[in-house]
Amino acid sequence: MPGFPTYHALGAMVLTVGMFIAFARGRIPTEIVSLATIALIALGLFFFPLDPLHPTDGLVLAFSGFGHPALITICALMIMGRGLVVTGALEPATRFLDGVWKINTQLGMLVSLLMAMLLSMMVNDTPVLVLLLPIFVALAERGAMAASKTLIPLNAAVLIGGMATTIGTSTNLLVVSIAEDLGMAPMRVFDFTPIVAITALVALPYLWLVMPRLLPDRGTANLRQHRAFAATLRVDDNSDLIGLTPRDLEDQLPDNFRFEGPLDRQITANSRLPVSGSHRALDEAMRLFKARVAPAWVIERLNAAAQSQQADVVVVEMAITPGSRLVGLTIPSSGVAGQFGVAVLGIHQQERSPDRGRHEYSELQLKAGDVLLVMGPISELEEFAETDRLLMLEGAKEVPRRSKAVLAGAIMFGSVATASFGLWPIAIAALGGSIAMFVTGCVKFDRVGRALSANVIVLVAASIAIGRLILESGAAEWLGLVMSSGLQFLPPAAVLAAIMLFVTLLTNFASNAAAATVGTPIAFNIAQTLGLPAEPLILAVLFGCNLCYATPIAYQTNMLIMDEGGYVFSDYLRTGVPLVVLMATTLSVLLVMFYM
Repeated sequence: MPGFPTYHALGAMVLTVGMFIAFARGRIPTEIVSLATIALIALGLFFFPLDPLHPTDGLVLAFSGFGHPALITICALMIMGRGLVVTGALEPATRFLDGVWKINTQLGMLVSLLMAMLLSMMVNDTPVLVLLLPIFVALAERGAMAASKTLIPLNAAVLIGGMATTIGTSTNLLVVSIAEDLGMAPMRVFDFTPIVAITALVALPYLWLVMPRLLPDRGTANLRQHRAFAATLRVDDNSDLIGLTPRDLEDQLPDNFRFEGPLDRQITANSRLPVSGSHRALDEAMRLFKARVAPAWVIERLNAAAQSQQADVVVVEMAITPGSRLVGLTIPSSGVAGQFGVAVLGIHQQERSPDRGRHEYSELQLKAGDVLLVMGPISELEEFAETDRLLMLEGAKEVPRRSKAVLAGAIMFGSVATASFGLWPIAIAALGGSIAMFVTGCVKFDRVGRALSANVIVLVAASIAIGRLILESGAAEWLGLVMSSGLQFLPPAAVLAAIMLFVTLLTNFASNAAAATVGTPIAFNIAQTLGLPAEPLILAVLFGCNLCYATPIAYQTNMLIMDEGGYVFSDYLRTGVPLVVLMATTLSVLLVMFYM
């Protein structure tokens, strides 16, 4: 048995436990805990240095995370992920998924899980879930499988796919980077993908058939209700709709979309058809029918204004207050397009007008409480809301720059492909890809803040610092000796399972990034002590950090679905613990088969 740890090692372990407790309790924001951890390391090592001859080395260690290649890579991938989202590069996949669900619910669920796994292999987990989440909410609202039964399985599929490559999650990059710092050979993007792919096939029946049955059916009462906006569909001269009638198009209509008024009138060039639908349905109808819901001159004007300002075009809902000058006016008589350079796409009325369906929405008289669907640059929208006393509601949505969707997809594919083939490190590939996103306009410089997460940046920096402290203080070596004394009599599969479950426990009740930085050096030291290859033990840590299904605080996507599905803590525990046991067992056996 190893002796008592040094006071530096003991201090490192106490600080780590304190950080875990602070993360788990959740009373102090993550970024505050992270910054406090960095400050305590800097102060502690300055007054009690590891090397008395070089007291300032502690400052270098404490702040080393901010310049670490892993953090730079994570930020670059966040930027590229935003490029895919704002250009709508992933929209074809979402439309395909929507169509499959209409064929069969069980088939839709299976295809959804597979698609979530595949997408999250290349794109960070959070953007993938953010992209798919509205589809599942909309399906639930239309009477398909309740969101409370689908969102936890979807989230689990995203997390499983994310563990399949080094770039699937920021935690994977962190583990691989720390392992390289410790002296292990670099891992390529797809080195351990076959192991995760086999495990995913084992877990898939549980996600698909069992997990939804373990979750309650809370219906859709807790979900957001989408407003139906009255609008005018404008047909161009070269439209495929010319010569048809609205009745001819009934089988093609998006959900939550309808034609108002007579359905047998023939559509001609420049027809203006009264319609109604949710924002998403109107957007889908414009894409499907190649039509517009705003005058061409207004759209051209606001696009030109957005381009000159280097600003994004967004769509936002605005409620008319009793003191607004718009009360009693119509959209044309208000002059908002000419005065503010914004386009009113539709009107949601609190009380349905008896004239709706016989006249265009623009002829409807506005009332207090009506909600306008307005598009334009954010500065013009804010001026419009302030001047005319409108209340901007939550949920502003950027209009995708679809003309750059293929380019954004090509940049992401090129970055991933070159890194996977070992042409250069993932940090260089990701930096090159993010710069290409900027240069081509897929991501705008003034929107970088929306791509980067301050919480993630500070958390990763603190995790790197605490990991280095655990290593250089001797704490990792001491913990490795303690664990080795108990693990030396176990078979390799049990050793791997024990390490994986230990890291999983930390992940589900604290930060997976912090668990990674603590677990990686410990696993490396255990490998050296027991004479085992380091790579499978490092992968056991990487996989354990991704087995974060059992609590809502384990990962940010777990929190993201909590409100939408109406989940409570026990829902995660009931479905997540069996999945953790299944995944840990399968992964441990496969690691032995592949590496030992």
